[in-house]
Amino acid sequence: MEIFLSSPVTVSVPSRAARWFALIKEAILGSKQDFTAISIDRAIVLLAVPMVLEMAMESLFGIVDIFFVAHLGADSTAVVGITEGMLVLVMAVAFGLSMGTTAVVARRVGEHDQNGAAEAAVQSILIGLGFAIVIFAIAFPFAPSLLRWMGAGADILRVGSLYARIMLSSSGIILLLFLINAVFRGAGDAAIAMRVLWLANCINLFLDPCLIRGLGPFPRLGVTGAAVSTSIGRSIGIVFQLYMLSKGSAHLNILRKHIRLKLKLMWNIFEVAGIGVLQLLIATASWLAMVRIVQSFGSQATAGYTVAIRIVIFSTLPSWGLGSAAATLVGQNLGAKQPERAEQSVWRASFFNAVFLAVVSLGFLIFAPQLVGVFSSDPQVVRYGASCLRIISCCYVLWAYGEVIVQAFNGAGDTWTPTWINFFVYWIVQLPLAFVLSIKFQIGPNGAYYAILVAEVLLSLIGIYIFKKGKWKLKMV
Repeated sequence: MEIFLSSPVTVSVPSRAARWFALIKEAILGSKQDFTAISIDRAIVLLAVPMVLEMAMESLFGIVDIFFVAHLGADSTAVVGITEGMLVLVMAVAFGLSMGTTAVVARRVGEHDQNGAAEAAVQSILIGLGFAIVIFAIAFPFAPSLLRWMGAGADILRVGSLYARIMLSSSGIILLLFLINAVFRGAGDAAIAMRVLWLANCINLFLDPCLIRGLGPFPRLGVTGAAVSTSIGRSIGIVFQLYMLSKGSAHLNILRKHIRLKLKLMWNIFEVAGIGVLQLLIATASWLAMVRIVQSFGSQATAGYTVAIRIVIFSTLPSWGLGSAAATLVGQNLGAKQPERAEQSVWRASFFNAVFLAVVSLGFLIFAPQLVGVFSSDPQVVRYGASCLRIISCCYVLWAYGEVIVQAFNGAGDTWTPTWINFFVYWIVQLPLAFVLSIKFQIGPNGAYYAILVAEVLLSLIGIYIFKKGKWKLKMV
């Protein structure tokens, strides 16, 4: 008898880098995983990566428009800035409605209630459609009057009336785009939401120079071309969203039977979302008031503050992604009757956020003048902006927890808690403190920056304290 001894079989284990690459690839392409069952860290990465890229694309919209419009002159640039100031209100409504939508859809998905998730998605879209119609009815006839009310002069009105009419009238499209993407995020299909904005942005990137400058067969529309290209890009994004909804996914499948009006469910979503709108309006209005305080110290102080805040917003995009991932995981895990896992998801996302923002904070403390100097060569603007960056970045590590926890409350459907926190922190503490420090104590713009630092630290501490009490786990949506 012959005995054949086989050589030992070696199984290759993928390297850590290869595993990370595969995970990122899965996040971008879209995952069919059950986020209430896989490891928490894996779930956070799969949700956060496409959400960060989604917001990066949204930020690119404004950057591309202002890049091409700036070459048309001060009046064209001014009309874009004034119109964006009015669009802030629409964005607040869009984000607020998105909070309610994400919370309800995520809860139904966590409960494995496919019909409930589909019905919630449809009712949310109908709410958004209603708002879009109202916005169009107000903005289309009154856009030039709104520009005039915002202080636009005759030259700006001549150049930008049509731009404002198109942008404000079609701002309902912005609302629907965010709202439907909130449906995808709540369902765990964050990669689809990301691809929607990638598509819309690519179209905008192509059309912007063509319609603004009249390249090739395209008409030369000037600043109006920016409004047309952006509206076309976002509209095609919505068409793609509706196609993906009709196609269905592993997490969400909308059928013809779901497309009907359900007033009780619609009110339930609107009740949660309406408080979210109030929450964002409180924060937005306080930001405008802070600009007014800083503006009292001159245009250079305002310019430095504006540049610094833009850098802060861009640098915290990953934080927004981690917070949104935590919100989705909270909603889904509460729906799956796993409140402890929901809480663990928030702490893990907060930890990742703190590590990231610690690195960013260190970079700001060391390289603040160089970063502001990219946007301005004025020494005073650089000085004011660098000071703002350095002061605000001192709270980054603690704020990392506050940012995620606030979104976790919203993901649980508890939108009242962060609303009250925002009101207390921004209106009772930050604004009076900014006025006292900067004007009464004559510290100057730095007084306003220190007030922001105190407010964000306080927001984080209050948020952590209330979150640990755990009442959000009992919230029903």
